[in-house]
Amino acid sequence: MAMFRIFLAAVFVAIASYTIVTGTNHGWNLLPVFFGDMAAMAWPGQFNFDFFTFLLLSGLWLAWRHHFSAAGLALSVAGVLGGMLFLSAYLLIASIRAKGDIAETMLGRARASAIGRQ
Repeated sequence: MAMFRIFLAAVFVAIASYTIVTGTNHGWNLLPVFFGDMAAMAWPGQFNFDFFTFLLLSGLWLAWRHHFSAAGLALSVAGVLGGMLFLSAYLLIASIRAKGDIAETMLGRARASAIGRQ
């Protein structure tokens, strides 16, 4: 679990740093560039489309983990818009709250308890 948390922290710092540099140099208007690349139907757009489906899966998982509650839906939107920057922080906090129990980290407390774990 320690290596997982180190990975999440490193990813958070790396993406935050990269995002700050990119936003400072190229502006903060990502969405037209992101979806414009997809509309162009070239390799950058294919990569963005593939990545976007990962973002949607991340959002769906967050909503599911929180039983599609209002908080879960809000976290879902944050996951889709925030990408790995959000998800790395979320998973780091969830792993700490779960005291290192990977089942609880990934499934949530209720589902982890239902399979006999706590």
